[in-house]
Amino acid sequence: MLLKYISYSKLLWLSGFSLLIIAVSSIATGPMNITLSDSFNSLIPWSTAEIPAHINLIIHQVRLPRTILCMLVGAILAISGVVMQGLFRNPLAEPGIIGVSAGAALGAAMAIVVFSSVAQQFPIFMNFAAVPIFAFLGGAITTLIVYRLGTSKFGTSITVMLLAGVAISALSGAGIGYLNFIADDQMLRDLSLWSMGSLAGAKWNDLLLAGIGLITLLVLFMKNASGLNALLLGEAEAKHLGINVQSLKKRMIILSAVGVGITVSLSGMIGFIGLIIPHLGRMLSGPNHKTLLPLSALLGGLLLTAADMFARVAVSPAELPVGIVTAIIGAPFFLYLLFTQRGKI
Repeated sequence: MLLKYISYSKLLWLSGFSLLIIAVSSIATGPMNITLSDSFNSLIPWSTAEIPAHINLIIHQVRLPRTILCMLVGAILAISGVVMQGLFRNPLAEPGIIGVSAGAALGAAMAIVVFSSVAQQFPIFMNFAAVPIFAFLGGAITTLIVYRLGTSKFGTSITVMLLAGVAISALSGAGIGYLNFIADDQMLRDLSLWSMGSLAGAKWNDLLLAGIGLITLLVLFMKNASGLNALLLGEAEAKHLGINVQSLKKRMIILSAVGVGITVSLSGMIGFIGLIIPHLGRMLSGPNHKTLLPLSALLGGLLLTAADMFARVAVSPAELPVGIVTAIIGAPFFLYLLFTQRGKI
């Protein structure tokens, strides 16, 4: 653990500073070349530098909301992954791998198709009610199914959960495919956002939902950090320490589903952030959820922002969906974990 050599507060400051550097770099990155100094001066209200109006417009209406949404979505995915791995006591648990993201995406796609007729007249209803609620319901139902299938009197089997996730992802993919088949042109354009994950359509209104979601989830997860720490010892040991294990599980499952629902409704299916970041966080600060959750939030925002920045320049002037970039990073990491966990699952 890096905490042997550096204090936790310094580790947080270092992570936060790195996130700030990546954020400013992300704002300067895109099809139009904008210098770092112009990006920085445009963001400082008291700056006296003369910035062209079109550059200010691009920064404040396109790149800044996208960068902030990257940080918020990455943070939510990371802390949801931390909680799922702590809840199931297995390093392979992650919303995308066990099918939760696919279920949430199916719910969001259903909302887009069902409420397509009112989307133009009531965009706020779509962005803040219909899509997030349907995505939450899809994620919650999927989580409960996976948990029920994977849990027995002998404990939780990650193998069964992974297999259940494969089946649910296939069913959700079939459902989304059918919705694509019956969708009109407008629906297809909207549904394409959910197929591979993208933050290209970020708007200032989206940040309100993501920001409220992140703050609420982080506060509630931190409130239950002691219970999650006790669960690491085993369910029987946690009960002896006075933890209501079943109640804790239900709360964490619902809150994780809320987090996944929010991210899917705003950015589509972005996988592996919730798998990679908890491992990196534990390497740096240890397994204590009281320190792991805040650090993971910063690291999750940093990783997704960096991945989105790479997606914008990898095939310039075109743009890769960020879900492809995170999959390229995360899939080999997942295979490595499977290799190291052989015989343990």
